[in-house]
Amino acid sequence: MIDDALPIHGGDLAAAVVRYGVPRDAWLDLSTGINPNPYPVCDIPAEIWGALPDAAQSDALIAAARLGYGVADAAAVVAAPGTQALIQWLPRLLCATDVAVVSPTYGEHAASWKTAGATVREVDGIEAGDDAEVLVVVNPNNPDGRAYEPLDLLRRAERRGREGRWIVVDEAFCDVMPDNSLASCSGVEGLLVLRSFGKFFGLAGARLGFALCPPAFGIRLSEAMGPWAVSGPAAVVGARALADAAWIAEARRSLMAMTARMDNLLMDAGMTIIGGTDLFRLTHFERTLPLYHALARHGVLTRAFAARPSWLRFGLPADTAAFDRFEHALRAAMVDVEGP
Repeated sequence: MIDDALPIHGGDLAAAVVRYGVPRDAWLDLSTGINPNPYPVCDIPAEIWGALPDAAQSDALIAAARLGYGVADAAAVVAAPGTQALIQWLPRLLCATDVAVVSPTYGEHAASWKTAGATVREVDGIEAGDDAEVLVVVNPNNPDGRAYEPLDLLRRAERRGREGRWIVVDEAFCDVMPDNSLASCSGVEGLLVLRSFGKFFGLAGARLGFALCPPAFGIRLSEAMGPWAVSGPAAVVGARALADAAWIAEARRSLMAMTARMDNLLMDAGMTIIGGTDLFRLTHFERTLPLYHALARHGVLTRAFAARPSWLRFGLPADTAAFDRFEHALRAAMVDVEGP
């Protein structure tokens, strides 16, 4: 008997193995928005693993991030062990008591501010939270792909900065929508931009993220995280990847094509696509929970949402074989749910 409790995040294969009895090596994990075709890590010299990160590695990483993201000269670029670490640090440094998070979105934003003692309002639009001391916007949003006009966000940031307030713009999925990024405007008072390395580059295990922010806040954030916040191997791989313009362009092209194929499969199965990015698709289906469990019994892990029982999110299969496997599992799961 499988209970209906849902994971609060994607990617926990160990729990899925226990829950459904499917061996770990038999899973197709579509529960995250991580590129299934990661950047090639190549060989990392043994001395990098054996030594503390040095200033040259850190400087090279920051320079690559500044160039790769198109960061404004006036902005500080602070590297961190994953965007999650930044999300948890911001409430401790901004010290706001009234926070609005445009929702539904990545749940750790609201959770981190609540843990820090702030009053958090989860609002359904920017206007509804524009009076808060801190406004948090994920652009494009996870899980629905909702995108916001960067010029509007910038104007709000400039106004909020003059008033001593902040807007946090989480651009975790902006690599596939680079025109939506505020990186080129970062450094403006009142604006904090977060960038995630692991999703687009398919290297979530590297635990690497960046804050693009006004210089004075960048100093405070760097001091708070302390020395060696980013590992040497992550710094080396991150610097290589962020400077590899050819790989980035091909990855965007490939992900767009994969998304189109995924859309066709999902719609052919009777699901309605209601949002997403080129790293994940969000669907509406009346019997989402039975389908979620049926897919899992066939070795496909997806992402369902307790607060939105008709939503089901799908990451992308890595290649033709994985797409074929997913198509077969989806057809079988639909039979399980709706009958032949």
